[in-house]
Amino acid sequence: MVVGKKRTALLAGFIGNVVEWYDFALYGYMAGIIAVLFFPEQSTTAGLIATYGIFAAGFLMRPLGSAVFGWLGDTIGRSRTMMISVIMMVVPTVCLGVLPTHETIGVWAPVLLVIIRLVQGLSVGGEFSSSVTYLVETAEDGRRGYAGSWANTGSMVGMLLGAGAAASLTGLLSAEQVTSWGWRIPFLLGGLIGGLAIFLRRKLPQSQHFKRHDRERAQTSPLIQAFTTNRLEMIQACLFASAYGVLFYIPLVYLPEWLHDQTGMARHLALQINTGGTALLLLLIPVSGWLGDRFIRRTHFIAAAMLCMAVLAIPLYTWLLGDGMWGAIIVQATMVVLLAVPLGSAPAMFVELFPAADRLSGYSVSYNLGLGVIGGATPMFATWLIDASGFTIAPAWMLVVASLLAFTVMLWIKDRSREPLR
Repeated sequence: MVVGKKRTALLAGFIGNVVEWYDFALYGYMAGIIAVLFFPEQSTTAGLIATYGIFAAGFLMRPLGSAVFGWLGDTIGRSRTMMISVIMMVVPTVCLGVLPTHETIGVWAPVLLVIIRLVQGLSVGGEFSSSVTYLVETAEDGRRGYAGSWANTGSMVGMLLGAGAAASLTGLLSAEQVTSWGWRIPFLLGGLIGGLAIFLRRKLPQSQHFKRHDRERAQTSPLIQAFTTNRLEMIQACLFASAYGVLFYIPLVYLPEWLHDQTGMARHLALQINTGGTALLLLLIPVSGWLGDRFIRRTHFIAAAMLCMAVLAIPLYTWLLGDGMWGAIIVQATMVVLLAVPLGSAPAMFVELFPAADRLSGYSVSYNLGLGVIGGATPMFATWLIDASGFTIAPAWMLVVASLLAFTVMLWIKDRSREPLR
């Protein structure tokens, strides 16, 4: 692939994940407004629960989406699958931006909202793994980690844009304007970003690895092959993805709420510190991918970071209990530096784990089962664990267990970061 097309491929993989996570984050931030507009006959609490329930339903669709898009990617090709997944996110996003509310069409409003979120959840199950696989397969052998890292960078940018869009909307418009029509604007803007992603992906060349495998493909379904021939790799990937999900959601999603509830820190300050940590992560993720390409094998690099997290988690959380804002800044930054290692290097590691014939099926299903199901339940489980045990720093023990599991799996997996893709 020539240099210009490689840059287009990198940007196409990046922007698709921006779109996916912009919309998913935006829906979460706008949940309170959506609850009033689509569930007005219920109490405020019941409406919010229903709205978050629809949000959770989108995540529950991820394993199904991973199987569907994994099979598609191994059958019709990575680039075509990437186009389908981004269209399935963009069209519902625009539809949500123009969707009539309960006041206009009654019960059909929440019904249509459910359908939109289910389609988007299906899409999310395939987008990330499809784009990572394409980025890594089309990269040069010495740049696979760096190329794959841009999918996670896109996810982080999307989350920040979603938060920024929600904050700007509520800051610039009155509450009445937001409820009346303003809430639609960020979703329609998501459609514009998605249009750019579709434009960039319209003529992406097929991966040469896929072309080679497609000519030699056996009649066995890639999904069946992943669960039989490559069963060991599936187990390894699923275990690591489960640990990876806990390690992602506690420092980046749950920590601000923990700081507010357990230390009394103002919620807006905790969120600002968290946003700063996410911004730092954007800079470090590609660096991590590059370091895994050049200086230290990927599994060794990730294992070292996981061991450090296991050792530091409890002291860091103990420090958080008594050192206020500056302690929170230092602890958040430390966790971000360690978390950047798997976020930057793991995408390529997952791709290198599987052979071309069932690569996307194996990667997509194991990743979404681990990160989507286990990781998605992490904030809820951490809250329950604190309440049940009375132990304020219980999330730190979750980090220790997840880090040790990830460390063990990294020692178990055969490192292929210096070998040609299978």
